Amino acid sequence: MAKQQQQQQQQQAKKPKKEVTKQYEQYVKQFTPRPKYFTNCAKAFVVGGLICMAALYIQNLLMKDGMSEKNAGAFVTVILICSAQLLTGFGVFDSIGKFAGAGIFVPITGFANSMVAPAIEYKKEGPVMGVGAKLFSLAGPVLVCGISAGTIIGVIYYLMK
Repeated sequence: MAKQQQQQQQQQAKKPKKEVTKQYEQYVKQFTPRPKYFTNCAKAFVVGGLICMAALYIQNLLMKDGMSEKNAGAFVTVILICSAQLLTGFGVFDSIGKFAGAGIFVPITGFANSMVAPAIEYKKEGPVMGVGAKLFSLAGPVLVCGISAGTIIGVIYYLMK
C-alpha cells in the first residue's frame, strides 16, 4: 500500500514538472529570434565563394609565372592557413565569422582558426602549458585520425600491389 501511494505521489509530482517545462518552452519561443536561413546561406555562399575565387586567382597567377599546379595549390593552401591564423591573432576572424558563418569556417581557414584560437586564449598560462598544450586541443584529434587513416590506407595500398 505504501509503495503504491509513493508511486502515485511521484507520478503527480512529474505531471506539474512536465507542464511547467512545456510552459517554459513556449515562453522561451516568444523571445528567441528566428534565424534567417536564406540570408545566412546567401552570406556563407558569397563569402566562401569569394575566398575560393581569390585562392584560384592566386593559384592561376603562380602557375602563369611557371609554378606547377601541384606546387601552386600547396602554396595557396599555406597562404590561406597563414592569413586565417593572422586574422585570428588580430581578432578579426571572429568578426568575419559572425557575418559569414560557414562561408569562412568551411574552407581550410576554419581549421586554421580552430588551431590558433585556443592557443591565444591560454597564452597567459605560458608558452608551454598554455600555447603549446592548447594549440592542438581541437585540431589534434582531427590530425591524429587523419594521419592514422592515411597510414592504414597507405599500408593496405602497398600490400595490394
